[in-house]
Amino acid sequence: MSKASILVIEDEEDILESIHHRLSKEGYEVYRAATGEEGWRQAQSLRPHLVILDLMLPGMDGLEVFRLLQRDSRTEAIPVIMLTAKSEEADIVTGLQLGADDYITKPFSLKVLSARVRAVLRRQAGKPNAEATPIRIHELAIDPGRYAVHVEGRPVELTYTEFALLQLLARRPGWVFSRNQIVNAIRGEDYPVTERSVDVHIVGLRKKLGRCGEYIETIRGVGYRFKE
Repeated sequence: MSKASILVIEDEEDILESIHHRLSKEGYEVYRAATGEEGWRQAQSLRPHLVILDLMLPGMDGLEVFRLLQRDSRTEAIPVIMLTAKSEEADIVTGLQLGADDYITKPFSLKVLSARVRAVLRRQAGKPNAEATPIRIHELAIDPGRYAVHVEGRPVELTYTEFALLQLLARRPGWVFSRNQIVNAIRGEDYPVTERSVDVHIVGLRKKLGRCGEYIETIRGVGYRFKE
């Protein structure tokens, strides 16, 4: 895990510098952000292996950053260690209930922080890769590892963008994705994806999927979702 990338979102410069120095010395690739807004932008673009997140941030606080991370398909799987001066038991419970992987209160030992980082990354490495897990919904089978889609046992040829779009929707049945969210989550290789072209891709995808194309629902004025 020595090459893992870590994003530290912390507004106290001395703490930020100390964490950066310690983790960099241990071989991690460390990125820094001093505000919630900056941290959120970096998390989207960098998609680090781990986020160390201070809850008491100016502007957008840490809990809001954490909620945004969880709502975005690009960042929802990134483990988060919450870091804060709050030491009340209720705050710790809240952080863990929201889905944080660990919680460290200030003041803290850099040695302890380092050990917690290793533990979280080790647990994460042991989890199956959700993005590579096959999806089967009735007659529709999606195998990301083999980049294959079958409908009623017959193979269906999809473009890169169509495959990415189908996988995005099918992994979260019932979840409504706006066109903008779809654009942000998919990087088209066959040609750039725009909000306008999303509708074209949906039409083509439904046609190729045949009966299974009915699983993709249009939410008027919002976007698309996969039937639950």
